[in-house]
Amino acid sequence: MTHRERIQTALDHRVPDRCPLYASFTPEFAVRLRDAMGISAGSHHNPHGGGNTYQLERALDFDMLLTSVGWANGYYANETYNPGHDSYVDEWGVTWKNVPYATRFGGGFYTEMVGCPLADDKAIAGYRAPDPDRHGLYAESERMIREFRADWWIVGCTVTTIFETAWALRGYERLLMDFVADPDLADAVLDIPFRYHLRAAERLVRMGVDMIWLGDDVGGQQGMIMSPGTWRRFLKPRMARFISTIKAINPALKVAYHSDGWFYGIIPELIEVGVDVLNPIQTRSMDPVALKKDFGDRLCFWGSIDEQHTLPFGTPADVKAEVATRIATLGKGGGLILAPSQHVQLDTPVPNFLAMVEAAKETPCS
Repeated sequence: MTHRERIQTALDHRVPDRCPLYASFTPEFAVRLRDAMGISAGSHHNPHGGGNTYQLERALDFDMLLTSVGWANGYYANETYNPGHDSYVDEWGVTWKNVPYATRFGGGFYTEMVGCPLADDKAIAGYRAPDPDRHGLYAESERMIREFRADWWIVGCTVTTIFETAWALRGYERLLMDFVADPDLADAVLDIPFRYHLRAAERLVRMGVDMIWLGDDVGGQQGMIMSPGTWRRFLKPRMARFISTIKAINPALKVAYHSDGWFYGIIPELIEVGVDVLNPIQTRSMDPVALKKDFGDRLCFWGSIDEQHTLPFGTPADVKAEVATRIATLGKGGGLILAPSQHVQLDTPVPNFLAMVEAAKETPCS
C-alpha cells in the first residue's frame, strides 16, 4: 500500500497492510534523532510548522505529513521572531520566554507564555488579529501539498483552534473567570481565534489537504479543566460551525480533534458535531480499550503510545509490547494511526523511539 492508501484504509475501518504510523518531535529531540540516523542537519525543526523539511518523517517512512497555519506555530518560533534572544513577541502579540530544562541526554528550552495582549479589558475592542489571507502565509503548505500529496496523507493543522489561543491572548485564569463573570467578553475573545483558524482551515481544505486537525486542550490528567456545561456553552457551538463549514467544502474531508488528558464525557458530542478521529489518546488518562469498545464503530484514533512513562522511561522491549497491545486493541479491524501521545521529548532514549517505529511496521494488524 502507499502511505495514502494505508491511512485511508485505516480510517475506513478496514485492516491495512500495517498499522499507519506518525510521530512529532520537539526541536531538541529532532537534533538527536538526525544525528543517530546520520541525516545532515536541516532547518530548525518546528513540529507545528514553520519550514519543516520533512526529512525525518520521510526517512522514518511515516504515513502522513502535517502542514500548520495558526497561532500554534509560535510555540517554537524564537528564531523567527527574535533570533538569539530568550524572549520574543509573536505576531499575535503574545510574549514568550524560553525556559531551560535538563535531561540525561542534555538540555533544551520550553517556551512559556508570559505576556497576554488582551489582559486589559480595554484592549479587546481595538485588537486586530493577524490577517489569515495575507500574501505568502500558505506558500509552504502549497509547496508541500504539491510535492507530497501523491504519496502521503496530508493533514492541515489549525490546532489550538479556539480556547488555547484565546487564553494565550487573555490569560488563562482571566478567561476561565470570564466564562462565569462576563460571558459576553469571553465570547468576544473566543471569536478572535475562531474566525482566524476557520479561515485558515477553509483555505487549506480548498488547497487539497485530506484532513484538518483541530482542537484545544480541555482535559486534565483525571478530568476536564472546565465543566462539560461550560464546554457546551462556549466551545461546542463554535466547533460545530467550524466542522460543518469545512466539510461543506469537501464532504470527504476527515476531521481530527485534539485534546490532551481526560475528556471522555464530551466524546459523544464530538461525534455529533462531526469529529472523525480522536487525538492523542493519553492512555494514563483514558482507557484505550474502553474507547474502542464504546466509540470504535464511529471514531478512529491517532496516538496512544505513552509519552509520560513508556517512551522516556521504559525499555525497548516495553515499547514494543505497548505497540503490540495498541494495534491488537485500538487497531483491531482498522481505525488506528499509531503515534506517541505528545511530541517526543528530549528525555526519550532514541533506541526506545526506534523500537516503536520498528514494532509498528512489524506487528501484524487484525
